[in-house]
Amino acid sequence: MTNFADFQLEIYLQGLSGVRPGLPVTYPELERRAHSALDPTLVSYVAGGAGDERTQNANVTAFDRWGLIPRMLVGAADRDLSVEFCGLRFPTPLFLAPIGVIGLCAQDGHGDLATARAAAHTGVPMVASTLSVDPLEEVAAQFGATPGLFQLYTPNDRALAESFVHRAQAAGYSGLVVTLDTWTLGWRPRDLAIASFPQLAGHCLANYTSDPIFRDQLSATPEDDLRAAALHWAGLFGNPTLTWDDLPWLRSLTSLPLILKGICHPEDVRRAIDGGVDAIYCSTHGGRQANGGIGALDMLGGVVDAAGDIPVLFDSGVRSGDHVVKALALGARAVGIGRPYAWGLALGAEQGIAHVLRCLLAETDLLMAVDGYPTIAHLDRDALLKLA
Repeated sequence: MTNFADFQLEIYLQGLSGVRPGLPVTYPELERRAHSALDPTLVSYVAGGAGDERTQNANVTAFDRWGLIPRMLVGAADRDLSVEFCGLRFPTPLFLAPIGVIGLCAQDGHGDLATARAAAHTGVPMVASTLSVDPLEEVAAQFGATPGLFQLYTPNDRALAESFVHRAQAAGYSGLVVTLDTWTLGWRPRDLAIASFPQLAGHCLANYTSDPIFRDQLSATPEDDLRAAALHWAGLFGNPTLTWDDLPWLRSLTSLPLILKGICHPEDVRRAIDGGVDAIYCSTHGGRQANGGIGALDMLGGVVDAAGDIPVLFDSGVRSGDHVVKALALGARAVGIGRPYAWGLALGAEQGIAHVLRCLLAETDLLMAVDGYPTIAHLDRDALLKLA
């Protein structure tokens, strides 16, 4: 077993030779430096949320309402942070959540590939977005021995949706994550104020422009008329007619594990399970698309209870190791990281992502060690106290 806490000792030992970490070890400093490194329009897109961003902020502050209860004399010298879901086993409970402009966050403009390489190096799986700078096949080729998942924004053209799924399966992805909470764009004042939306400018559409179904629908090749391709994409993105009646169709498209993302209500959990899904993904999209809601963490317990033995993945607002531990204690099988790794990518390419993951894992590991939880199996709701 790997004690991820050893990263702390590595930093201190390097300090004896006068070497300090080249990248931040706290989220606020990581975010601040990344903002300085990125184009302001990209910062707006990645950092921004819906409306007055109250829901986005609620996702983060929801963790403050839970406290971890220390346990002593439990022999936690070695910890096991490995998890299993959908027949896949991983050395850590983290995964890299899908980010539709992650490709643009790298200085070389190929952040999807850098993220996949970071997944290969760390064993932390990537959920690759439909919206990418590089085609899904090229992203999957960088995974190495680490399984990767493909996130599907289901287009309103069934033939195109089927093509995406079949391509993902052929490319070697190990699961399909269908995002349900973004069939239309939310009201995002930061982006509206500067009239900027990357995909309409033709960015991150490689999975579309490389797809034969999409290309056949254009009068000119995407290379000849990128604006026409972007406008055609806008007419296909999302599917406002998608209902529970379409779940059998989605299930029929692939033998890969099927995971529904954006599920927050227990009744939706039960309907998803009845429809044959393999895992539930509790998320509010980080508060990026819908304002006026509550933090995803506040809904996690109800989702886990309704899911029973079906694994529940979680993201939204995760910024630190204690956030990871609290989500696991509330029943998440695996915890998704979003903005933190985007900022790490902006500052240090794939090594920046690996640095962020090592920081999060070290903090998670140390917290479990100090508070007496040697394995994730020891973390349950009895480990937490709800604060006033």
